[in-house]
Amino acid sequence: MTEIKRLFDFPYYQLENFPLEKALVTKYGNEWKSISTQQYIDQANAVSRGLLRLGVKPNDKIAVISSTNRTEWNIMDIGILQIGAQNVPVYPTIAEDEYEYVLNHSGAIYCFVSDKEVLEKVNKIKENTQLKEIFSFNEIKNCKNWKEILTSGEDKSNQDEVEKLKKSVRSEDLATLIYTSGTTGKPKGVMLSHENIVSNVLGSASRVPFETGSYVALSFLPVCHIFERMILYLYQYYSVSVYFAESIEKISDNLNEVKPNVITAVPRLLEKVYEKIVAKGSALSGIKKKLFFWALSLGEIYEPYEANGWWYEFRLKIARKLIFSKWQQGLGGNIELIVSGSAALQPRLARIFAAANIPVMEGYGLTETSPVIAVNDERNHGFKIGTVGKVLENVEVKIAEDGEILTKGPNLMKGYYKDEEKTRQVIDEQGYFHTGDIGELDNQGFLRITDRKKEMFKTSGGKYVAPQILENTMKQSRFIEQIMVVGDGEKMPAALIQPNFEFIKDWARRKNIDLGDGSMKAIATNKLVRQRIQEELDFYNEKFGKWERVKTFELTPEVWSIEDDHLTPTMKLKRRNIKDRYHLLYEQLYGRN
Repeated sequence: MTEIKRLFDFPYYQLENFPLEKALVTKYGNEWKSISTQQYIDQANAVSRGLLRLGVKPNDKIAVISSTNRTEWNIMDIGILQIGAQNVPVYPTIAEDEYEYVLNHSGAIYCFVSDKEVLEKVNKIKENTQLKEIFSFNEIKNCKNWKEILTSGEDKSNQDEVEKLKKSVRSEDLATLIYTSGTTGKPKGVMLSHENIVSNVLGSASRVPFETGSYVALSFLPVCHIFERMILYLYQYYSVSVYFAESIEKISDNLNEVKPNVITAVPRLLEKVYEKIVAKGSALSGIKKKLFFWALSLGEIYEPYEANGWWYEFRLKIARKLIFSKWQQGLGGNIELIVSGSAALQPRLARIFAAANIPVMEGYGLTETSPVIAVNDERNHGFKIGTVGKVLENVEVKIAEDGEILTKGPNLMKGYYKDEEKTRQVIDEQGYFHTGDIGELDNQGFLRITDRKKEMFKTSGGKYVAPQILENTMKQSRFIEQIMVVGDGEKMPAALIQPNFEFIKDWARRKNIDLGDGSMKAIATNKLVRQRIQEELDFYNEKFGKWERVKTFELTPEVWSIEDDHLTPTMKLKRRNIKDRYHLLYEQLYGRN
């Protein structure tokens, strides 16, 4: 029996224990095409043989840049790893100069890209790198196709060499370099070993209620991020059939086609889903509208494990039948679990989705911790709203005197690539990694994150403010799409806000409010819009102490996006970029222009 010690052991473990006819499934054109567990392994071996014929040796770095998750990514991953080389996944949306930095810093010698758009970016900087060749997954004119590697690997005469190299790969060996999307400065190359990620998969496995061989997953979060990548290995461990979504834009269609039992999501996506549901509910009339908002109000006070008593549960049963069952259908009808990570989930959303029988299990971790440190589990009273769950059994956490979360365990990275100084800054002499997050462990062992240490600031009056808590609370407003609370060294907290332009247009239509030409600039400068957003802030400010309330705000006349460098690829705020970009608005907040 295969003992899982290296990442490439997962497909072999699946083959021995519960092989699948549809292990990995990708949509090409209008057709979903699947490969079995056996085909997955056969093609990975062909890739290994083909790479050896290209001269790839152990510890060589191979970059993989894909705009979407797809079968080919996983085949390449296993093919690269089992000959002792390292897979360097790269975010497809970063700028060309960042591509150049990552490819040079990692020393990648080959690059596999998904499509023409990514290829064009890489081609522009290829001459400044050590890349010998670029291969693409899609058929692209004047570009070598990845199938050339497969074809080269059809000759099995060097399979003995593949087997020899596989045996020589140790669990402590480097498996991948993951470049953090960093909110500041150059990306850091996080060195993760096979053991780092394998231990995290096996440690997380007991927290997910998967039935081996019977589940279907839809994968769409970027696989270049360790969260989705670790989950993909976890799916392989449990013989979950994995379908890859076509794109974020087509998720709704894909959910209805695939009807998955499980998906992973980031809070921003769940916020968007919720906003769409509420918009549909608001468009109803009469008794249907009243029923919708009655169900919603029940959801907002949901507590797990029937803590609200029999009368609440009786009403919830009715709400689930009449209203919430339609939410389920919108997600394909079979969703049993959503795993959420990357940023803090609004407790209100955790309550409402759980009330709707769509439990969202929030977890917590970092790229440096492979990534999971803690995660909620609905079973055995392991789910507590407002927390990130209990710490994994094979991971250790302690809270420093200043409230910072420190952790160590087999999931902790080997360090930052080519940067011992930065490694020493985050891993102390006792081997604890300093996460930069502030948190607390309650008496039941649940971990609660309160803020980012670096993002907390002090006003000129000497009061500390935790911006993430304010932001997460205020984003519950349907008028606010994104918000960044500022005020470091200033007399008071203030906020830069990206309005929810689509919702505001709809609101203005219903209220007969003239938005001029309806442009984002017209909306951001409209007095009635500003008044309404002020009302929202006044409402949410009541939850906070006087010193931390947002006293004034400015609206930005554009959407904050990954492409324009407002957000990291995992949808976190790039605070310095936003502040620099809206420097004049920032100065206006404090009456300086």
